[in-house]
This record gives sequence, C-alpha cells and structure tokens, in this order.
Amino acid sequence: MDVKCIIFDCDGVLVDTEKIGNGILLEMAAEHGFEMKLEEAYRDFNGRNLKECFLHIEDAIAKKLPESFEKEYRQRSFEAFRTQVKPMEGVVSFLNSLKIPYCVASSGPVDKIRLNLEVAGLLDKFENKIFSSYEINSWKPEPGIFLHAAKEMGFEVKDCIVVEDSKAGVMAGRKGGFKVYGFANGYNDTDLKAGGAVLFNSYVELRGVIGV
Repeated sequence: MDVKCIIFDCDGVLVDTEKIGNGILLEMAAEHGFEMKLEEAYRDFNGRNLKECFLHIEDAIAKKLPESFEKEYRQRSFEAFRTQVKPMEGVVSFLNSLKIPYCVASSGPVDKIRLNLEVAGLLDKFENKIFSSYEINSWKPEPGIFLHAAKEMGFEVKDCIVVEDSKAGVMAGRKGGFKVYGFANGYNDTDLKAGGAVLFNSYVELRGVIGV
C-alpha cells in the first residue's frame, strides 16, 4: 500500500513507559491481594482503559478497590514518568526521516500523553497531532480513536497505517479497517500476530517494511 499517514500509539510505541506504569499498578494492587506477573500485565493491561484494568483487578480479588486508588495511581505514575520516561530506541531518527504526516492516538488522557512525550523529548514533533480517547469517549479495542485521528489528519482509512504494541490496540486498528504494524517486545508477539498485525522488532525494520 502507499502509506500517506502513520497513526502511532503512545506508550510502548513512542515512549518506554509500560514497565513503569504496570510496575506501579501491580505494586499497588498487591496491597489489596492481587497477584500478576509483569509479562501478564503487558498482555492484559496494555492499551486498555485504566478503569477496565481496575475492574479486572476487582474481579480477581472479589472486592472493590478504594475510591482513592485511581488518584493515587495517577499521582505515583506521573511522578515516575516525570523522571524515568525515555523515547523508544530508534524512534527519534525514524520520525526525523519521515516525509509523510503522522500523529499519536492513545487511550490515555491528553495530559498524560503530553507529559510522556515531553519528558521523552518528542512533544515538539506531535504538537497539534495528539488524539486521546478521553476526547471522544471511545476506548480501544473499539476503533473510534483511530478513525477520529485519521479524519482529523485529513486521510481515509486506506491511506493510513496504525503502529501498536497491545492486543487491544491491534483489535481497534483492525476493527477500523486499518493495516496494523505490531511492535513486538517479547511479551506480546503471539497476541499481536493473532490479532492480525504485521510484526516488527525495531524502527529500522519498520522503515524497511513500509518503505517510508
């Protein structure tokens, strides 16, 4: 296909945040009796609405989490993101080489997306090209955020590709009719491939695969 626009997910695709966010969530949930390995969290939580992750935890422990749980999680994760977030390896040179439009479409709140991009040194590359599920009240695995991003960028679905690292994100992209490229990290390979994504392991590889 002739790729005219690239729609990137944020966490785990542009910025290296998944270990930080999942680590904090599992640490906090463990205080309430929840147990899960980090690699399982990558598979089950990445790309999902945070409230869905909380429901998963509540179902497993058969009780409600405290009302303050979300606020505390956001505070702790934001503080960690402010100092620990880095760009994914190779993404800066990949973005610098692009001659076509691109944007970011994430399930996270706008302030979280902006914070992570800023700390990673990528915010200037995405100004006015940031799209959040919270703006349209539609979360992955529903395709709404990707369809919204394509429309706002001025392109049809057939002219865009989606770059994702989560099962929910791949499902969203495929439901929307997009060709999806899955950033394999060793934990998600099977799920991404099963969802219909074309796998890649580095931005050097992605550049060669899509020819941009």
